[in-house]
Amino acid sequence: MATYRQPDDPSVPSPWVERFAPLIRAKGTVLDLACGSGRHSRYLSALGYRLVAVDIDVSGLNDLSIKDHMEIIQADLETGDWFFRERRFDGIVVTNYLHRPHLPRLVESLAPGGVLIYESFAKGNEKLGRPRNPAFLLDPAELLEAFGSKLAIVAYEHGIDEEPRPAVRQRICAVRASEPALVVPE
Repeated sequence: MATYRQPDDPSVPSPWVERFAPLIRAKGTVLDLACGSGRHSRYLSALGYRLVAVDIDVSGLNDLSIKDHMEIIQADLETGDWFFRERRFDGIVVTNYLHRPHLPRLVESLAPGGVLIYESFAKGNEKLGRPRNPAFLLDPAELLEAFGSKLAIVAYEHGIDEEPRPAVRQRICAVRASEPALVVPE
């Protein structure tokens, strides 16, 4: 089982995102889907990426300005059309969010060479804490099934994190490429 220490500070980026962010084209545009308070938007912006941060509540990003290379979109991601039909991103980051109809749209929204970094809760988590609703828990190997035939898989994990609290998570990093992608050491 994969285990890593998630910081207690919610502003600290996920180690999974930190590990694979270097695969995203330098100064590229990254979609932070369901960005929450913007911990990954802030982190990636500091690395020089242009960001598109979207969530139903973007009040946690009020301290940011356009000079931070960031487009902030307030939207309910689970109603209406996909906002990014015509846009392509060099990277897409999704953490702690699952809306299954978006999974094929994520692939479509990646530019050639684009990197998908995704992690969320998986089945089994209902025994350990929230979320418990199966609609918000990934099935075993669901991310592999959703992306494995369409993207080049760089890394995949499914297991229990012990810190800051026990949780079952599933993670994937994949690239829109026909050839294998570079593996980033831990």
